Amino acid sequence: MATLAEIRARLQAADSNKGSQSTGGGDRSIYPHWNMEEGKEAVLRFLPDGNTKNTFFWAERAMIRLPFNGVKGEMDSKQVMVQVPCVEMWGDACPILAEVRTWFKDKSLEDMGRKYWKKRSYIFQGFVRENPIGDDKTPDNPIRKFIIGPQLFTLIKGALMDPELEELPTDMLRGLDFRVAKTSKGGYADYNTSKWARKESALTEAEQAAVATHGLYDLSTFLPKKPSAVELKVIKEMFEASVDGQPYDTERWGQYFRPAGVNAPAGSAAEDSPAPAARTAPAADFDEDVAHAEKSFAAEPVAAPKPAQKAEDILAMIRSRQQK
Repeated sequence: MATLAEIRARLQAADSNKGSQSTGGGDRSIYPHWNMEEGKEAVLRFLPDGNTKNTFFWAERAMIRLPFNGVKGEMDSKQVMVQVPCVEMWGDACPILAEVRTWFKDKSLEDMGRKYWKKRSYIFQGFVRENPIGDDKTPDNPIRKFIIGPQLFTLIKGALMDPELEELPTDMLRGLDFRVAKTSKGGYADYNTSKWARKESALTEAEQAAVATHGLYDLSTFLPKKPSAVELKVIKEMFEASVDGQPYDTERWGQYFRPAGVNAPAGSAAEDSPAPAARTAPAADFDEDVAHAEKSFAAEPVAAPKPAQKAEDILAMIRSRQQK
């Protein structure tokens, strides 16, 4: 059972976290390293997860993007995108990936498989020790959240397997800084020269005081809500409709998952809530910043895609294979 002091500290941390979030224009506690100029470096110091049940000092976020050919009933509607959580985050079988995995057995379906494959990002927390972004202002709670893409995460995780590493990089007294370096490659942002510092360092008195005052974030609270059985069924329906080239149907799915800017159907329980219906906690601003960050991840160098196939051709191949 928690002590009175621990309860008070948690309540104080919750109030501080609420106060540090911007009410207009995004969550200021998220550090936008992707806004650095080329050739600049930011020095970060990661902290442990406030959730002591988490083995790691990060939380993995896996989302699947479902593109639709407009919105049903709207004239001149452009393509819209719905993001849904991949339940593999919770160790469950994902109905979309169960289908998509089979596509990679057919070379003609590989591009389509990548389109519907889960997109990963990783949530960390810590201090920004050197900040090259001039217009970024440190909030009252200086413990920032970091949304890290797959390229940077590979560098962060890889060093942890080094046998010469004696302490966790998040250790308060013998931890390591991480230098995020932004360059470019082929016209795209590249972070491959980022690296861990070689010299250990302790948190400063001010940083230790910030941890004592504000507490650590429970990173799991920034993951999407786990879909219910009904929502999983809706996710599967939307996936099939998306592959089929259909428009997004607000009446069928609007009370569960919606594209940004699309309102819930009249009379539904989600009518007064902002899109997407199944948003992450604790703030809608966090979703917006994650989406912005993930766009920057998509700009990292990738292999050139092959020409897209028509949806009807893809469906025909899928159905033909399923009948064999």
